[in-house]
Amino acid sequence: MFHSGFLYDIITPHIHIWIGEVEELSSEATIMETGLTGTPAMGQNPAAQDLIGTVSAISNSLMNEVGKVIIGKPQNLRRVTVGILSNGNMLLEDFPGLAKTLLANTFARALGCKFKRVQFTPDLLPSDIMGTYMYDQKSGEFKLRAGPLFSNILLADEINRAPPKTQAALLEAMEEKQVTIEGITHKLPAPFVVLATQNPIEQEGTYPLPEAQMDRFLMKLSMGYPDRPQERAILARRKLRGKDGHDVEQITSPKKVVAMQKALETVHVDPAILQYIVEIVQRTREDHRVTNGASPRASQSLFKTGRAAAAIAGRNYVIPDDIKGIALQIISHRINMKPEAKIRGITGMHIVRKILSEVPVPVIQPA
Repeated sequence: MFHSGFLYDIITPHIHIWIGEVEELSSEATIMETGLTGTPAMGQNPAAQDLIGTVSAISNSLMNEVGKVIIGKPQNLRRVTVGILSNGNMLLEDFPGLAKTLLANTFARALGCKFKRVQFTPDLLPSDIMGTYMYDQKSGEFKLRAGPLFSNILLADEINRAPPKTQAALLEAMEEKQVTIEGITHKLPAPFVVLATQNPIEQEGTYPLPEAQMDRFLMKLSMGYPDRPQERAILARRKLRGKDGHDVEQITSPKKVVAMQKALETVHVDPAILQYIVEIVQRTREDHRVTNGASPRASQSLFKTGRAAAAIAGRNYVIPDDIKGIALQIISHRINMKPEAKIRGITGMHIVRKILSEVPVPVIQPA
């Protein structure tokens, strides 16, 4: 792992270069996407490659640091890192005690981001998470008392236990990165990511998330139980620490995370990759067992996460494996099955796996 001093030395020059040339790079990305010029060769821009190399170094250092706490889940650590770089919200669904909350908290600490946790309950009100205006007797004015939404990483614990009215209060924040209180719109701090959890058991007294809200989650993850060696390692590290808490080193900062997110615009996406994404998503709508397939938001999510996966790997171009490696988590929860398919135990995961096995994989040749 990189030491903090070394990280600062390699990060700062590239972050400054990015901030100073953001308009130029954004212009190049726009030209690339709209096709106003010829398709640039992959890896042709040395400055962009250097920038992506910096993003890769920070991302891998971040995963290594979180991996000291979350044992045996490298794929999930990579997926969450992809989600953060893509500035998307994530839903963690699994049984109690599988480190869902610990994962969110550890990432927030390693990112240097402001972290807030809300335990969703049936009596939770929208104002409890958004905030409200309170009368200040000293100034004689109403002032905003900001709720936990005004953070960088928000952990919405057991989100399905809150009533629909409170769940709906998250929609604007998750999609628009802003909240409206008493008719006044407030921008949320950047970056802003919601990490929500829910348990697949104890469904009594819960409110299933509506399709509109499920679609706003970039991806849905499952932690899974550790195997025997992993669980033994958890106990061995606890014995070595001599305490319940974990020490986490800060790897980056909110400002640098935002710069890393913007840097993804320099990652090249070949037209063949775009067609590959479209074909995967379109086929979810054509399956006879599906009532509603994935929306265009799923296509955009695959586009963004493919770029993020490429950047983490140190590439400034996307390959098919970047799409295939994350498609299950991006698309499956957006598919609604017909009743007869549900009875047979068929889920969105089955549909996406079948599609990925059937869609021809394009061949991308880097320059």
